[in-house]
Amino acid sequence: MVKAVGAAIYLIGTSLLINYFFSNWIYDDPFITYRYAANLQHGLGFVYNTGERVLSTTTPLFTFLLAFLGNLWSDLPQLAKVIGAFSLAWAGICLWDLSNTWKSPGVAWAGLLLYPAFPLLHRTLGSETPLYLAFCLSAFAFYSRQRYSLTAVCLALAVLTRPDGILLAFVLAVHFLVQIRRPIPWVALALFLGITIPWFVFAWTYFGSPLPVTLAVKQQQGIMTISQRFSPGFLSLLGGYSLWPYALEAGLAAAGLIFMFRSARQWVLLTAWIMLYFLMYSLLGVTAYFWYYAPLVPGLIVLIGLGITGIRGFFISSRTPVFYSAVISLILVLAASQAVRIPLNNRSIIYGLVGEWLRENTPTNASVGTLEVGIIGFHSQRRMIDFAGLIQPEVGSQFTQYATYEDSAKWAAEHYHPDYLALFEGDLPRFEHGYIAQHCTMIQSFPANPYLYSSYMNVYACR
Repeated sequence: MVKAVGAAIYLIGTSLLINYFFSNWIYDDPFITYRYAANLQHGLGFVYNTGERVLSTTTPLFTFLLAFLGNLWSDLPQLAKVIGAFSLAWAGICLWDLSNTWKSPGVAWAGLLLYPAFPLLHRTLGSETPLYLAFCLSAFAFYSRQRYSLTAVCLALAVLTRPDGILLAFVLAVHFLVQIRRPIPWVALALFLGITIPWFVFAWTYFGSPLPVTLAVKQQQGIMTISQRFSPGFLSLLGGYSLWPYALEAGLAAAGLIFMFRSARQWVLLTAWIMLYFLMYSLLGVTAYFWYYAPLVPGLIVLIGLGITGIRGFFISSRTPVFYSAVISLILVLAASQAVRIPLNNRSIIYGLVGEWLRENTPTNASVGTLEVGIIGFHSQRRMIDFAGLIQPEVGSQFTQYATYEDSAKWAAEHYHPDYLALFEGDLPRFEHGYIAQHCTMIQSFPANPYLYSSYMNVYACR
């Protein structure tokens, strides 16, 4: 009873704090999913553009969840952040539970306090990523307790939240067959297949493929010289974590890696999942979007916790109050140093204003071409032509090694003939001086200065 009350207080308190600190954070990509959810909610089908059956969201479960809960909470972006905040808190409890099962107190405290405070995870708020990781860590917690049916349910939900959840299912299945060597839990297998197969059958018949078109498009984006692929993008990401807390965490993680192979080999299972994830995304060659690196965070937190556990040799006993006080104090300092507000995404604010203007000032059957369709498309409720290829995968086929987004914009405009264009001034200069100058007229401009951004955004009406 005491543990349940404590868990409830932690869940509610942590969720509220995360929502408070990051209530204003938004970024463009999740709004594609929000529009799918809104269309589903209003009976228009599982589509982005009405009548076009293209699977451009990677997260069917999150889409269905938003569509269902949207009847109770109409603000889908805020609802998504609430779900994300709760998921971060829930994942912290899962790490705590897993660590207690595997007798790793340092990891328990690191999971509870550091995981929900990690900045990279905060940047994914509003997307399906926090929920996906919560399902994955729940699967680990149940698996460690040999609750295989619940493990299978969590794995299935992870797969439906993001297709790469199948990597974790593979890792746990191999571990079960090689290490556990017990009779196959047929009920668990039936649950996993019974939950996942209906979606894949539906997707195959409805969209023509169970895989989102965005995978191939982002692989094509990765080919472009102007883009950066997943592996080198990871090195660039590390460059943004140069402050002293991250240097300390890196040192603890290195110590934790040594300690894991010496005294805590049960954690190799979780790190194997992380390594497989990194390998597969590197092989896929997708472009380096920041949210792709969020699933690496649980591995880092575990290694930090193991590194903290490894320092117990400096104390008489790891069970002394001095040790626990030192551990908790260190983790709290690290968590507090990271728990800062993310600055407003001023570009996204302008996107929202442009989308609302388009909804109020253009015909309902109008089409709009732009380079980032998420926020503008969600607010405008107009047919979107995506110059990045996520909505029209044919655009993605234009991405070659030396191509640029100016090339894809020109091809998409000539092929789909959007009625309106919305672009930041100077982003695509050749496209502006060529196609736009010949076919379009600027009808509205959104100044940059009030929103502390570097460029105006112009709306053009095209012939």
